[in-house]
Amino acid sequence: MKTLQHLKNIYFIGIGGIGMSAIARYFNERGVKIYGYDKTQTILTNLLSAEGMDICYENNYTEPHSLSIDLVIYTPAVPLSHPICAFFQRSGLPFMKRAEILGLISKNMKTIAIGGTHGKTTTSSITTHLLKEGGVSCTAFLGGIVENFGGNYVSGQSDWVVIEADEFDRSFLHLHPEIAAILSTDADHLDIYGSIESLLDTGFRPFAAQTAEDGLLLIQQASVDLFPNTENKRSFGIEEGDYKAVNIRLESNGLVFDYQHKDVLIKDLKFSLPGRHNILNAVVAITISLRLGIDGESIRKNLLTFKGIQRRFDIKLVNKKMVIISDYAHHPTELNAVISAARELYPGKKITAVFQPHLFSRTKDFLDGFAEALSALDSLFLLPIYPAREQPIPGIDSALLLQKINISNKKLIETEVLLETLNQVQPEILLMLGAGDFDKMLPQIVDLYHAKSLKE
Repeated sequence: MKTLQHLKNIYFIGIGGIGMSAIARYFNERGVKIYGYDKTQTILTNLLSAEGMDICYENNYTEPHSLSIDLVIYTPAVPLSHPICAFFQRSGLPFMKRAEILGLISKNMKTIAIGGTHGKTTTSSITTHLLKEGGVSCTAFLGGIVENFGGNYVSGQSDWVVIEADEFDRSFLHLHPEIAAILSTDADHLDIYGSIESLLDTGFRPFAAQTAEDGLLLIQQASVDLFPNTENKRSFGIEEGDYKAVNIRLESNGLVFDYQHKDVLIKDLKFSLPGRHNILNAVVAITISLRLGIDGESIRKNLLTFKGIQRRFDIKLVNKKMVIISDYAHHPTELNAVISAARELYPGKKITAVFQPHLFSRTKDFLDGFAEALSALDSLFLLPIYPAREQPIPGIDSALLLQKINISNKKLIETEVLLETLNQVQPEILLMLGAGDFDKMLPQIVDLYHAKSLKE
């Protein structure tokens, strides 16, 4: 393969994925001609096309063979048996995973890698915002559309890069960060790892060990004992740890807290994102910013100007009758965080959710956890499992999950009738939860309830 600097034509398989599209934008900005395939046309793929990328949606490779592709980048979300993957594997062209390319891009840069089973996108985005606004012109590859940046890729002039360290498929083992964070170590991706012990032994611990010896490794206080013999580790938490949020209180405009580390104290920090889990994310971002020389007053000002991320407690509609919130939550811990944040923000209101489970394997592994988390709702519309890259598992479906959910107001519905079903109800707080494809209906749902409010 040519060096990254000499690439002229790159083909992306699964270019519409949030991680893939960020890398495509990185190379497109550098004058590389970008070609790609995705199975569905979306708002994001339309944006990529508008930026000059050539995207096809056909299930076979139809570009002329004379096209001089230098490199093919693929995502594990597309099976290697897919016809386009199979074509390029036979072609003999360099054929690399997304994670390998991120490793190569960051190899000669100073890397800030944000890892953990939850909170990566939010923490990476807050960190990038605080650094950019504080004068550190970092590059960033983000796992969501960040309102402050209008996208998932941020171009920078310095040698610092912020990357989400994805544990899926052990992708983060391609990174060798100067600064790393491990936000949480809950069981997840057991289809890859098999057990929580394997997730730690072959995932998070090797990732932690790849952090520079003179660097900084931040680990949440609850997980710090899982990483013995790590000299550069420091803990963070709420009311505990080396770096911590203290004196948390709810004021009229949201949560307020103080940041503390040894003799460093930044008082009365206001943050727009709800929930104590987001304060933990902010503590990490603040700690990294301070290490890179950002001053406390800049952090105070810019923490308040962080506008959030699409599909991360993303408030889509507010009127006199209701609030609609969209969130990517697809793990029981994430569901608990979103539902408890909604309860905290809207006390006394009844909470209805639409939830689309993501992956048969994840539903099987966390069936009881999902049932317990969803039992905290007032009412639920449960959709069929979104399979993503998987084949069905016999006996594992949304009907099984529904049985275990301990609320009376629950219903299993097909995705096709979601809009029609919601038209019959008037929730006070409506949570749209899951990492599947049902969020493409969100604009119609918002329009539905906006129109209803105008009639009354």
